[in-house]
Amino acid sequence: KNTNVTGMAAEDGRITLNPFSDIDPAGQRIVAVNEAARLLMWENKIKPDFDVTDEQREKFKGTSYEDNEDALKETIVARAVSGDSSAGKLTPRQKERASLVGAQLRARK
Repeated sequence: KNTNVTGMAAEDGRITLNPFSDIDPAGQRIVAVNEAARLLMWENKIKPDFDVTDEQREKFKGTSYEDNEDALKETIVARAVSGDSSAGKLTPRQKERASLVGAQLRARK
């Protein structure tokens, strides 16, 4: 019932959208793409290799990503792939990694 969580990718390869979230259908599609990108990275053992900016660290302060570097990098890539700007301003390396994951995700459709 946590309305701050819009969806999640689970270890079993499934994506769950939170029915208690007030996100609209367009937002739900963005969340689904975001979580699909995360699943793709897990399934293919893709570990994003880039530096996280101070601005991005500040954006995720107080979240479960703050003390989990791998999860933070995965969420930056996944949000970039889905077009979610909440990952903050992306570096060229982050854009490159998101582009590669996005291409792999589109190839799966």
